[in-house]
Amino acid sequence: MAGHSKWKTIKRAKAATDSKRSSMFTKFIREITMAAKLGGGDPEGNARLRTAVETARGRSMPKENIERAIKKGTGELEGVDYQEVTYEGYGPAGVAIIINCVTDNPTRTVADVRHKRSRGGGNLGTPNAVAWMFDRKGQLVIDASKYDEDATLEAALDAGAEDFKREEDVYLVTMEPADFHSVKVALEAKKIAFVEQEPSVMIPKNTIKVEGADAESLLKLIESIEELDDVQKVWANFDIDVADMADA
Repeated sequence: MAGHSKWKTIKRAKAATDSKRSSMFTKFIREITMAAKLGGGDPEGNARLRTAVETARGRSMPKENIERAIKKGTGELEGVDYQEVTYEGYGPAGVAIIINCVTDNPTRTVADVRHKRSRGGGNLGTPNAVAWMFDRKGQLVIDASKYDEDATLEAALDAGAEDFKREEDVYLVTMEPADFHSVKVALEAKKIAFVEQEPSVMIPKNTIKVEGADAESLLKLIESIEELDDVQKVWANFDIDVADMADA
């Protein structure tokens, strides 16, 4: 997981400074709309929506955009009828990839994903082709430069976290999805803020070391898939050196 976690950190830094910001907002709107559609428009009673709204606010998404997305999800405003779909398969070097999408047209989405994969050296598999290689967890990402490691570890475990580890410049706090909210609230009570909060992530049970041309091809493939508006999350079981990722 080390490689993929660092890749996400690098991607966040790029998204904050370039034209991908508007695409990021599009993904936030879809996630907020989907969360409201599935669990209602009250963030206090809808953990997924609450997390989506907090994430969007943390990236400076305008309040009116958030409110409009919620109302479209609940049907108060006319909007697109989104649905959630997941695709699985492999990339270069045999890396397993899971792609989570929110779309109004699955036929278009699967065609777009298949096109990206075929051009990037990957292929789509059948449902559950690679999901068994991952565990579904909740995860909080904390800026390691702002908090003492021992104190944060103690706080996380006391809050009910399942695992805590440092990867480069962040702490990763992992828990069962059902415990996500309680752990998050307990850490917030201790004035700990989060770089990223994920109620549901797919964490690989084992990783594949990827280097050289395969590493470059894999990162290009994942980035091209992530650029699709319909794609919300991409998870993969690669481990690539940080220096190679920074140059990608």
